[in-house]
Amino acid sequence: MYSRHHVAILTLPGSTLFETGIALQALGFPWDGADPLYDTALYGPTEGVQLNDGASLTALRPVTQAMDADTIIVPATTGFDGPHSEDLLDLLCDAQDAGVRIVSICTGAFILAAAGLLDGRTATTHWRHCELLAHRYPKVTVRGNCLYVDDEVITGAGSAAGIDLCLHLIRKDYGSTTANAVARNLVVSAHRPGGQAQFTRHQPLLREASWISQLTTHVDDNLTADLQLHDLAAVAGVSPRTLTRRFAEEVGESPAKWVVQRRVEHARTLLETTTLPIGVVAARCGFNSPLTLRISFRSIVGINPKDYRATFAT
Repeated sequence: MYSRHHVAILTLPGSTLFETGIALQALGFPWDGADPLYDTALYGPTEGVQLNDGASLTALRPVTQAMDADTIIVPATTGFDGPHSEDLLDLLCDAQDAGVRIVSICTGAFILAAAGLLDGRTATTHWRHCELLAHRYPKVTVRGNCLYVDDEVITGAGSAAGIDLCLHLIRKDYGSTTANAVARNLVVSAHRPGGQAQFTRHQPLLREASWISQLTTHVDDNLTADLQLHDLAAVAGVSPRTLTRRFAEEVGESPAKWVVQRRVEHARTLLETTTLPIGVVAARCGFNSPLTLRISFRSIVGINPKDYRATFAT
């Protein structure tokens, strides 16, 4: 039906113009006077939708016709937390079963998760919403510390990371040379690996949880202490087994890993706002050596402390 790989970009109430525009520009623009790499079109309510910034956008094709595409992209929307149209969720499932490639940018991942397309897969979304996604859809392995994840279904982080995701699609379909040429036209880095950090800050749980609030205060005030599981359980007023279960169910990780995240978060603050030597930063955050700090910092943030300071120090 289409002469080139056809990309259906969905427009939904509350869609964001920026992420929608990224997909149109990166994939469907006639760069250097050549034909576009992809046939791109907007699919959605043909009467138009209200965008999150007050503008409106009209799709020329109804959502039901998106089944004919080779790739469907679900951009961010302010309505990501639902409820979602059952017809839309069914369409996405049917499209995947038919071999259509399914992609989301930013909070579009919530719609894919609601359709069950991310069950048993690894995914990402905007860093502000990673904990909510993990809590709401426990069958999804959420990686908040990356720009995009390609696990058959492809998900991207927020905003400008959508450009990296689109370049990833081009690289998969047309090779690195073509992707690099598009990157030059977009005036962006040719290749930021999907695993590169979003440079995000750890966010509190997006629901009431007095026990985690108590623990956060205690840990932040005692970063240099030897924070063992039984100590944390005593602060939370529960048994070590109960605390471990709560962390698994509501945080999605172990208490020990969460403590390391709190220490790394404090290290980020010191690296941004002070000129303290790395060894002093490590000691103040509860790491027993600069090497331990560097290993943990790189694992969570994606770069080493020295490079982070060079980029973000105020």
